[in-house]
Amino acid sequence: MSKILMVISGANSLKMADGSTHPTGYWAEEVAASHEVLAADGGNVDLATPGGVRPTVDALSLDERGGVSEEDARKFRAYLDGIADQLAAPLALADVRADDYDAVYIPGGHGPMADLVDDDDLGRLLNEAVDQGRIVAALCHGVGALLSASTPDGGFTFAGRELTAFSDEEERQGGLGDNIPFSVEGRLRERGARVTPGAPWSSTVIQDANLITGQNPQSSVATARAALKALAAR
Repeated sequence: MSKILMVISGANSLKMADGSTHPTGYWAEEVAASHEVLAADGGNVDLATPGGVRPTVDALSLDERGGVSEEDARKFRAYLDGIADQLAAPLALADVRADDYDAVYIPGGHGPMADLVDDDDLGRLLNEAVDQGRIVAALCHGVGALLSASTPDGGFTFAGRELTAFSDEEERQGGLGDNIPFSVEGRLRERGARVTPGAPWSSTVIQDANLITGQNPQSSVATARAALKALAAR
């Protein structure tokens, strides 16, 4: 049975381009739907955050203001309640090693932009995973967390790799718009990744060898399934 580490943002706010503070956290669907797929049939999924802090769910991800129906919100809330013990006591990123896991999986929400994009412990973990040929999967704004991984000469560990992420167009249509502190899509490109977004709000997943990325919350299930398929093919 595969052992998977899900890395979740521990942030509950994001400093915006205009200097204001925006409440945030992880996106409910991306954690709940991904975890449900990854843990199916007894799969072993550990949770980790920076410092082992309890992660905060973004309120908008359980609200029609975030484009989430009442029915879906109830479903995601119920699943999160079912893993409440895990969410209450995640592992600390500093204490985990890639060789203890078959895959690292990073869901989004805007939270990763506040803490995971420059987290040294996550960068070390991702470099270990790449060196060991383990599966690395990331979703939506969680793809931005890949930016934490650098090569010894200061380059980007995932430079040259094809991936997708929450797109600038999606940020304009339903995200934080022009007040976003930085463009995830743009910064990944600047660092040398080959970013190939699909249509806005489409379920889009790209696999480049052991790297699997999903574009948005609508891609949660497909991204988790792709990770399991890649693990089964090893």
